[in-house]
Amino acid sequence: MRDFSITRKKGELYHAIVTDSYGNKYENFFEHANKANDWIYYVWSKEEWFNSVNSQELLYQAIQECKQIDEENNITKII
Repeated sequence: MRDFSITRKKGELYHAIVTDSYGNKYENFFEHANKANDWIYYVWSKEEWFNSVNSQELLYQAIQECKQIDEENNITKII
């Protein structure tokens, strides 16, 4: 069930909340309402990808790549 809301309190950023077809909710903040609107459509256009990716696997791969870059540049291991 897709849904969204864009709200703003005086003096604050626009607060965007979007729900994709899978029921996952995402939140973000923007300086301009049109950017919040664009982000909502972006989330909906990428929802298949967001729901097919294993976030833990992505995190592990990113850490491994960072470690490899550090080793190639002779930087001391931090993890």
